Amino acid sequence: MPIFTRFTETIDKKEKKRIVSVTVKPVVTDCTGTIWFTDLMLQEGAMLSGYVINTETAQKKYATGDEYAVSGKRFFNGVVRGSAICIVFNLGKTSTGLDWKVYPNQNMRAGSVSLALGAGAHKATFTESANAGDELALLSSTRQCLKNGLATDKEGFFQYSAAGDSKHLVTVEEKKSARLYVEFQETEDGDVT
Repeated sequence: MPIFTRFTETIDKKEKKRIVSVTVKPVVTDCTGTIWFTDLMLQEGAMLSGYVINTETAQKKYATGDEYAVSGKRFFNGVVRGSAICIVFNLGKTSTGLDWKVYPNQNMRAGSVSLALGAGAHKATFTESANAGDELALLSSTRQCLKNGLATDKEGFFQYSAAGDSKHLVTVEEKKSARLYVEFQETEDGDVT
């Protein structure tokens, strides 16, 4: 029976320039046996996220007799002024995408509304300005970025929650506030396809 071990490494850029391509060459020396390299992945940020669609299994709704787990979609509401760390409690068995909606209470300049993981990795920024009462939506479930229901641009990544609890940095323009809504489906690994 093979034993798989997950290794992670951080690759630092020498200069603050856009990366166009990366070449990865796995090298093994001074050992015997059989080695399999699977799921080589590069991602932004200093922490391993694990939110990548697996090609072997499909996710399915988390279903259990656990009174604390929810088989339907879960949601949380909040308010942020300037910036705040929001904790999302995901009782599912695996990572899941998050559908965020941000409702500014005051007008916000372009690029001042963003969502990120932990201390700022995997960041997504709404590039357009927003008026008080607008709905900014970053929907992982449908891979859409919307402003008042219409497609809009973003820079960065759709958001996810790791299994357990995960921290999310929500930032709006300084000294301004917004209402927050986050929705997700708790999931577990499905059957092998």
